[in-house]
Amino acid sequence: MQNGSDGSAARESTAAARESARALWSREMRDTVALALPMAATQLGQVAMMTTDLALIGRLGGQAMAAASLAHTVLFTCFVLGMGLVAAVAPLAAQAFGAREPRMIRRALRVGLWAAVIAGVPLTAVQFQGASILVALGQDAATAELAGRYLHGLAWSLVPSWIFVAMRNFMSALNRPEPALWITLVAIPLNGLLAYGLIHGSLGLPQLGIMGAGLATSIVNAAMCVAIFTVAETMQPFRKYHVLGGLLRPDWVLLRRLVLLGLPISGAFGLEYGLFAVAGLMMGWIGTTALAAHQIAFQVASILFMVPFGISMAATVRVGQALGRRDPAAVRRAGFAAIALAFAFEVAMTILIAIFRHRVPALFLDAGDAANAAAITMAATLLLVGATFFILDGIQTVAAGSLRGLNDTRVPLGMAALSFWVIGLPVAYGLGFGASLGAVGIWAGLTIGLATFAVLLVVRFERLTRATKQAGTTLPLDHSI
Repeated sequence: MQNGSDGSAARESTAAARESARALWSREMRDTVALALPMAATQLGQVAMMTTDLALIGRLGGQAMAAASLAHTVLFTCFVLGMGLVAAVAPLAAQAFGAREPRMIRRALRVGLWAAVIAGVPLTAVQFQGASILVALGQDAATAELAGRYLHGLAWSLVPSWIFVAMRNFMSALNRPEPALWITLVAIPLNGLLAYGLIHGSLGLPQLGIMGAGLATSIVNAAMCVAIFTVAETMQPFRKYHVLGGLLRPDWVLLRRLVLLGLPISGAFGLEYGLFAVAGLMMGWIGTTALAAHQIAFQVASILFMVPFGISMAATVRVGQALGRRDPAAVRRAGFAAIALAFAFEVAMTILIAIFRHRVPALFLDAGDAANAAAITMAATLLLVGATFFILDGIQTVAAGSLRGLNDTRVPLGMAALSFWVIGLPVAYGLGFGASLGAVGIWAGLTIGLATFAVLLVVRFERLTRATKQAGTTLPLDHSI
């Protein structure tokens, strides 16, 4: 009887442990969704502003759309170079929040704002040479000149965009990402109205054409910065951190730490976006039709990417907070829960895009204009080719975000170099031009590069978290692995 009782007790204990594990995973999923939803919605809102600009510019014709594509190549190349610096605010602030170190949270934000200005001034200047850069890269002179005009208005958005990201990361680390969403939702219609007015000379505004769309984006981004600082200084729980207090006080130690953590993030972003930028240039070598189709398909990919990117930022915060609490089991749960959420979302969205692939391009180009027929058809084909691309892109960004929460940024940088430039680019070029598959071949090469990166990142996170969980320890707070 005693043995039977012992066996029953053991089974009950095992069942209770399983139930407890399920409860922990369920709670992690709920907490990640609660944090990720407003962050993803904010990302979608920012893409909505860009998409509105592209829709308005698309009505100016195919050459204007191609020029916008080239201009965004220049802008985002500069943007990603500094994005890692402000992205590093999230893990530093989240770890400090988990460790209950409020002063470190403010310091992390302060050095992030410093980095945005220090990196932003020279990179803003680069954009004013955008037309010359594009011509030197073999783009059509007339299209490059039009892109340059767009950049003259758009370039001013760089520093405000980074500052807004740094502030948003600070708020997210406190589990309060909602204000950034509210501000973004207000900014979307304002950006559309201002862009329409400045493009066409309506609403009492001067007619600036394509430059007006860029200028509208810059003005709205500056207003968003003013709004988010106002929220931080007047609302709780942000007010108690006095985010503007000591802003001019040097903090070289933490700035160095942020740079060491953030530069590899920028490098990985740069390598990834650099691959897509080169893909855009290769599309330009094929022709304006291919370039316009690529821009449409890439814009759709960008929209789909924003939800996993929001989940990725939530993963950084959740992993970072668990790291600050020194809880290795929670670190592992946070990362894999986020990866599962991103995978489920991308599968569902990919199915929808595949079904409506012939209708989506008409949102960007006038389907009634026979001159746009070839670009619309090619864009629909690229959207179908991109089915696997979208899913892999979601997985890799969430896995990368989870690793950032562990301060692990240097090894992923090497993985990005291997995946995108040693594998992805040569395959894209070979399939696109060597195998004469054109735009389809280039997208197939991009997909192969993303697949490599996604697998490497997931394996990296699994190995790091498995080792620390088994050892009952956690990863260091003060340096990358």
